[in-house]
Amino acid sequence: MSYQPNTDPTAPTDDPTGPNATDVTHVTDVDDLSRADLAAVLDLAAEYKAAQRRGWTHADLSGQTLGMLFEKPSTRTRVSFETGMTQLGGHAIFLGEDDIQLGNGEPIRDTARALSRYVDVVMARLFDHADLEELARFSDVPVINGLTDDAHPCQTLADLLTIREAVGPFDDVRATWVGDGNNVAQSFALGCALTGIDCTIATPAGYGVDDAVLDRAGEISTAPTVTTDPEAAVAGADVVYTDVWVSMGQEAQRAERLDALGPYQVNDSLLAAAPDDVSVMHCLPAHRGEEITGQVLEGDRSIVWQQAENRLHAQKGLLGWLQP
Repeated sequence: MSYQPNTDPTAPTDDPTGPNATDVTHVTDVDDLSRADLAAVLDLAAEYKAAQRRGWTHADLSGQTLGMLFEKPSTRTRVSFETGMTQLGGHAIFLGEDDIQLGNGEPIRDTARALSRYVDVVMARLFDHADLEELARFSDVPVINGLTDDAHPCQTLADLLTIREAVGPFDDVRATWVGDGNNVAQSFALGCALTGIDCTIATPAGYGVDDAVLDRAGEISTAPTVTTDPEAAVAGADVVYTDVWVSMGQEAQRAERLDALGPYQVNDSLLAAAPDDVSVMHCLPAHRGEEITGQVLEGDRSIVWQQAENRLHAQKGLLGWLQP
């Protein structure tokens, strides 16, 4: 999304303003990127990854600072962004829920307007997606969604980079999501639409991807095929992808969720319905014995650790692409 600077001195103070206000690109979900933008981010991520393998360095973000806002705990998101900034010659500042007043005593718009006068990019990992959108609306620098309850675009960038490396050209790939239609599933569905991946989503009734997300995917290209039959969904799949069944904030629903999602476990029995060379993905952390078995996670078909590494390279690709 891009916002024009406010040049009207009589405009309401609610309008996004700032001394350096320009058109700003925010990534609140993966479909904020066009197909060409997404390809450019992935190409840059691949370039950075190849360079790192050769021991080459880039200082593309020299002198720049990333402000990282966290309402939720994180391993991969924090480490990949912080390390990525360092490797690109920049600096990252971690701001946890005890370090900031995001929505507690200070309006989000005020935090956005002040913070964007200090840093060059903001990455926020929040609960409420509406909070992220307000942060972006009032920020004069790019805001990246590091995860909300509705979306996880940075994970999708790593997923797509991994599929391109391990499976092949997107338009030849069939990917199946199995389990809960959560935030990761929703961004992945949009990423598949942007890249032409043939996507199927298998979830129990009541646990599917939001209809509005399916509509957005359909507007981009083709909406995912939706089913409640996991075995039919994985037949012919090149990739089978799953995630935890009980996300942060859903602990009270744990017993109900485990009961409903039990038949959707990614295990050897389910994968017997898939091609022998199917690749298995998981965004981590994994709950072995729930959504996936340890045998599958650690097995030859798993590309989970390549996927985890690619969070670093995908973050770098996005940060480098967003640089002024």
